[in-house]
Amino acid sequence: MPFNNRITQMLGVDIPIVQAPMGWIARSPLASAVSNAGALGIIETSSGELDAVREEIKKMKTLTDKPFGVNIAQAFVRDPNIVQFVIDQGVRFVTTSAGNPERFTGELKAAGLTVFHVVPSLGAALKAVEAGVDGLVVEGGEGGGFKNPNEVSTMVLLPLIRSKVDVPIIAAGGFLDGKTMAAAFALGAEGIQMGTRMVSSAESPVHENWKKGIVNAKETDTVFLNRFHSPALRALRTEKTTRLEKAIDTNAMTEFGKATDLYFGGDMESSIALTGQVAGRIDSVRPVADIIADVEQEFFATIGDLANQYR
Repeated sequence: MPFNNRITQMLGVDIPIVQAPMGWIARSPLASAVSNAGALGIIETSSGELDAVREEIKKMKTLTDKPFGVNIAQAFVRDPNIVQFVIDQGVRFVTTSAGNPERFTGELKAAGLTVFHVVPSLGAALKAVEAGVDGLVVEGGEGGGFKNPNEVSTMVLLPLIRSKVDVPIIAAGGFLDGKTMAAAFALGAEGIQMGTRMVSSAESPVHENWKKGIVNAKETDTVFLNRFHSPALRALRTEKTTRLEKAIDTNAMTEFGKATDLYFGGDMESSIALTGQVAGRIDSVRPVADIIADVEQEFFATIGDLANQYR
C-alpha cells in the first residue's frame, strides 16, 4: 500500500520520513542512503562549514537522483547570504530551525522552495504559520539535540498544534519504527523525522563508540542540559553530561568542546553526544534501507491490525 499524503506530494518522496539535520553527521553518505531508500535525506548547515556543505551537496547529486533537502539552522549559521547559498544549490525543500521563521521564509518561498519550520511549542507554530511556511516539523522534548528549555513531550505537543493549524506536520522526537509512526499519524502528523535512529545506522559517519552508546543505552540514559541557560539540549548520559546535568550554574555550551573529537574520534567525554530518549529502544546498528523498509511495513501492519481489532 503506497503512502499518498501532503508530505509525500510536497517532498516528492515515496515514504514520508525525513532524516534529522544533525551537524557534521547529516552529510552525503547518510543523506543519500535515506533518499535512495525512498525517504528524504537532509544536508545540515549547523556545523557552520558552508564550504564543506557545498561539496556535500555536489556529492549528493552523484550519489542519488532522488529528492533531498537542506536545513538552515539560524542560531549556528552566521553567513548573511545563507538563503542565496541554499537557493544556489538547486534544492527544492528547506527546513529552518533555531530562529525566527519570519527571517527567511519569504525569500525562500519567493525562490520557489518549500519551507518547513521546526517548532517546540504552540506559540512558535502559530508564528511560523503566520510567516507563511508550507509546513511544520513539530519537535517534542524527548528528541536529541538543541531544545526549548521548557520542553513538551511529542504526545502533548503534536495533537495540540494539529488542533490549531491546518498545514502539514512532520513529527519529531521519539520515532524509530512503524508503531511510533502510526501513533504520530493518529495524533495528526503526515510524516516523521528520525535523528537518533539515523545516528546509530550503518551509514552514519559517527564513531562506533557513539553508536555503541546508543545501542547500550537505557531509556533513562539521556540528560536534559541547560534548562536555565541557552540553548537547552538533550544528550547521551556520560560522566561529563551527568556532571553538567547537576551543575545548574554552568552553561553546558562552555564545555561542549570539539564536537569532531567525539563524533569521529570516539572520545565520549570530549564533547556532548546529542541523543534522544529513543536511544533506550535501539538495540542494533542497521542499514538505513532496512530501517526505512521496516518502518513502512510495520506502519501499514499496525494501522491494519487496529482497524481489524476495533472496527
